[in-house]
Amino acid sequence: MDQLPVIAIVGRPNVGKSTLFNALTGTRDALVADFPGVTRDRIYGRAQMSERDVILIDTGGLDEAADQLEIAAQHQTRLAVAEADLVVFVTDARDGVIPADQEIAAWLRGLNKPLVHAVNKSDGLDHHLVIAEASELGMDACTIAASHRRGLDRLARSVVDLLPAPVEPGELDAGGINLALIGRPNAGKSTLLNRLLGEDRALATPIPGTTRDPVRATVERNGQVYHLVDTAGIRRRRGSHEGIERFSTIKALQAMEKADVVALLLDAQEGVSEQDARLAGHVIDAGRALVIVLNKWDTLDRDQRNRLLAEVGDRLSFATFAPFVTASALHGSGLGELTDAIEHVHRAASQTLSTPALTRVLRAAVEAHAPPGGKRATPKLRYAHSGGTFPTRIVIHGNRTAEVPEQYRRYLINAFRRQFDFTGVPLRLVFRDSDNPYAGRKNTLTPRQIQKRKRLKDIGRRKKRRK
Repeated sequence: MDQLPVIAIVGRPNVGKSTLFNALTGTRDALVADFPGVTRDRIYGRAQMSERDVILIDTGGLDEAADQLEIAAQHQTRLAVAEADLVVFVTDARDGVIPADQEIAAWLRGLNKPLVHAVNKSDGLDHHLVIAEASELGMDACTIAASHRRGLDRLARSVVDLLPAPVEPGELDAGGINLALIGRPNAGKSTLLNRLLGEDRALATPIPGTTRDPVRATVERNGQVYHLVDTAGIRRRRGSHEGIERFSTIKALQAMEKADVVALLLDAQEGVSEQDARLAGHVIDAGRALVIVLNKWDTLDRDQRNRLLAEVGDRLSFATFAPFVTASALHGSGLGELTDAIEHVHRAASQTLSTPALTRVLRAAVEAHAPPGGKRATPKLRYAHSGGTFPTRIVIHGNRTAEVPEQYRRYLINAFRRQFDFTGVPLRLVFRDSDNPYAGRKNTLTPRQIQKRKRLKDIGRRKKRRK
């Protein structure tokens, strides 16, 4: 599979980098405020730009540092640029080009990376004047208004035009389950890999962050072939001055793209962190089958286990479709249950869904609970068919499908889950308005033909009433 390109969003403080990140990813992961210096760490997200999947990095502002915390934040920004395949440089159209912008632009030009200049907050300003002023920075520029989502399509086209052409998916690692092991540092990923392989293929130590590059291996267990990827541990890098783990998150996100199934390892001793929940969200966004592994389970007593299970249900409530397995990678307990769960979710994600079966479920759900009326009229949902696997998509055709509210979409997902075995599989519904075959046709009937048709309908209705 094609490796997702990495795009860093950079610029001085308060030019709208986080607003642009949120608009492109469709999330609110990046903190947005009206004062500079809010974003400290790198924030990662998936986005689709001009039908091309990419990884975005939101960064802190580049400016004269006032304290050690800002110095650390700017260090993270420079590491993000080093990771990136392309840089989107954001400036503020209302401020114009100021010396700080010129300094950042000069630094970026020296990096020999593809650059796109996004001139933000351009709404209400003369487009030609804004572009003329931006041209002095020597980059391809386009005007946007991130807070209103204006100009984002044009920005996406500019970005994709500078990216290498995607590589078509090949048959590499065919015939087995492509399994990625992800999790925070020291969760036990390398220990689990070695346990699955029966050898010390990956360096396993109690020191967090030992694994820096993905380790790939193939193993057969009970007749099932696994193509394994052990990824570097993922951690928030607040206050870190070292670049030793700078590629870890990117490599883990890219490993998800090559996987069919992702095993998310949680450290049972540490509980469920915000970063664990964020990782589970990345797997769901990638549309990969998910198994949650509670590692080091053997180190907990009964009360600790009950508390952990409650915490998993609370903090990972959005991933209740995913099975969880208790295990000890160090001692090998729970390994059979884990491989059974991995094979189960892989079968669920790979299943062939027929159009008649999907349509029957859709119609039964609509008959039991019709979609609420929208702004114009009630949506009409007619039939459904498969839209592919990894990610698993179900395409629903009808009329006024844009009016289907989010709550009703979740209702339909649950209806499909009840009928089919989608254990561990994130579902995506794609709604499409069916074309009206009579749209645009002129009425070629004569007045007499119209009157005759109306009389026949009246006769038919009267016959029905007599019956």
